[in-house]
Amino acid sequence: MLPSAASHRSGPSGLLVAGTSSDAGKSVIVAGLCRALVRRGLAVAPFKAQNMSNNSMVCLDGGEIGRAQWLQAVAARVEPTTAMNPVLLKPGTDRRSFVVVRGAHAGTLEAGQYAAGRAHLADAAFAAYRELADAYELVVCEGAGSPAEINLRSGDYVNMGLAREFGMPVVVVGDIDRGGILASLYGTWALLDEDDRALLRSFVINKFRGDVAVLEPGLEAITERTGVPFHGVVPWLLDVWLDSEDTLEVGHWRASTALSATSRDRLKVAVIRLPRISNATDVDALAAEPGVDVLVTVDPAVAEAADLLVLPGSRSTASDLDWLRECGLAEVVDRRVAGGRPVLGVCGGYQMLGQEIEDDVEGRVGVVPGLGHLPVRVEFGADKVLARPVGSWSGHAVDTAYEIHHGIARRLPAGDDLTDSTEVQSFLDGWNAGCAWGTMWHGAFESDDFRRAWLSQVARVAGSHWQPDADALGFARRRERMLDTLADALEEHVDIDALLSFTRMGATP
Repeated sequence: MLPSAASHRSGPSGLLVAGTSSDAGKSVIVAGLCRALVRRGLAVAPFKAQNMSNNSMVCLDGGEIGRAQWLQAVAARVEPTTAMNPVLLKPGTDRRSFVVVRGAHAGTLEAGQYAAGRAHLADAAFAAYRELADAYELVVCEGAGSPAEINLRSGDYVNMGLAREFGMPVVVVGDIDRGGILASLYGTWALLDEDDRALLRSFVINKFRGDVAVLEPGLEAITERTGVPFHGVVPWLLDVWLDSEDTLEVGHWRASTALSATSRDRLKVAVIRLPRISNATDVDALAAEPGVDVLVTVDPAVAEAADLLVLPGSRSTASDLDWLRECGLAEVVDRRVAGGRPVLGVCGGYQMLGQEIEDDVEGRVGVVPGLGHLPVRVEFGADKVLARPVGSWSGHAVDTAYEIHHGIARRLPAGDDLTDSTEVQSFLDGWNAGCAWGTMWHGAFESDDFRRAWLSQVARVAGSHWQPDADALGFARRRERMLDTLADALEEHVDIDALLSFTRMGATP
C-alpha cells in the first residue's frame, strides 16, 4: 500500500456511494470516481464493507473479494487486496450464505442471522476501512442494496452504519431508467432517521436519456423538500459494462441478441443461466469479441441452436445439476455432445460434465452422477482452492486465470470413463473429450490469443465462418477504455469537486 499522503488533513477520510436499490449504478459510479480521481493525481482505494455475491476474484495476496471491488481497484490503478472487500457473503441456498472474511472462508450465515449476530463481521469491516484510510488519501466506498432498508438498520455496517462510524458523507445514486426515480430518492431520504439524514449530502441520477432541462424542475422540487442538492445527471453510456456483483446484471450486454440469426460469419454462444450461477463474468470476454453473439438463457431451444453452449460456474453444483435435468437442458447437452457440437464447462459447469460428483461439503448431497461427458470424478473438500494459475493451450499463453472452488476434479483411468473411440486431450487444467471441454479456471478467456484461437476451433467444428478480427482491441485494453470513458462522463456530468469538498481532500491542509 501507499504511505498516507493525507495524515495532515482533517475531515472525513472517505465518501460513501449508496443507492436507491440494488443495481442502481453504485459499482459503476465508484469505479468511475476511482479512475477520475487517480487521473487527478490522488491516491484512492475502493471499499465495500460487505458484498453478497457469487462473482468474486482472487487477489495476489491469496484472498477472495467481490469482482466489482477488484475492478474498482483496477480503476484506481492499485493492487486489489482483501481489505477492499473484507466481508463477502456467497449465497448457497435461499436461506444460507457462505461467509468469507478478509479473503478466507469463515463459516456460514443463516437467513435468521442476517439482521443480527454480525458484530464480528462489522468489526472486521471497520478494521479494514481504517487500514485503507491510513494508507490512501481517499477511500471511495460502495454501499449495498439501499440505506433505506430500515428493517436491517440496527445491524448495518455497510450503508449508514459505516457512514456513522466514520462521519462519512453519503451520495445516493438512483437509476432513472427503472422509473420512479424522484419517489425513490425522496423515499430514501424520508425513511432515514435524523442522524443518518445529516450525512446525506448529495443525489446523483444515473442512466439518463433525454433533455436534462425536462428533468430539472423535479430535481429542484426534491432538493426543496429534502435540502439535499443534486451534483450530477450521468447519461446512459452504451459501451460501459462492469463486472457485476450479482445476477441482476447477467447478460445485459447481449440480452437483445437473437441466436436464430442465420448469418454464418458470426459465432452464436448460449450461456445457461443456472439458479446459483457463479462468476458469470467469465463470458464477458466472449461477448466483447467482435462477431460473437452471447445470450444468457434458460431456453432449451436457444441452447440447442447455438454454435457453442457454455455451462458456467455454480455456487451449488449438485443442486444446479438437478435443475439442469429437471428443465430438459441436460438432454440438450447430451444431444450436442453426441452430435459433435461444442459444449464448454467452467468450474461448476466442468464438474457437471464429469462422471460423478461426491459432495459432503457444499451441497451435502453425497454421491450423484454427472452428465458423463468428461473423464473426471469430482470430490468436494473442506478447504477451498484459491489460486492464480498460469498455463497455455496449443502454444497460447493463459495468464489471466484464477481458481475459486471446493470441488477437485481427478482424471479417471482410461477405459473407466468414456468410450474407447473418444479422444481425450488436456485443456488448461481440465480435459477435452470430443466436443466437450472443461476447466476449473475462471478468467482464462481474458487472455486474447488463447480466446481467439480456441473460438476459431469452435467455429470450425460448429460450421461457422467466424474469424477473429486481428485489429480488434484486446480485452484488457477494452476494459481500460471503458474505465476512461466512465471517468470522462463523470468529469463532464458530475460535480466531482463538490463531492471532494465533503471529505478531507476538500479541507484546507
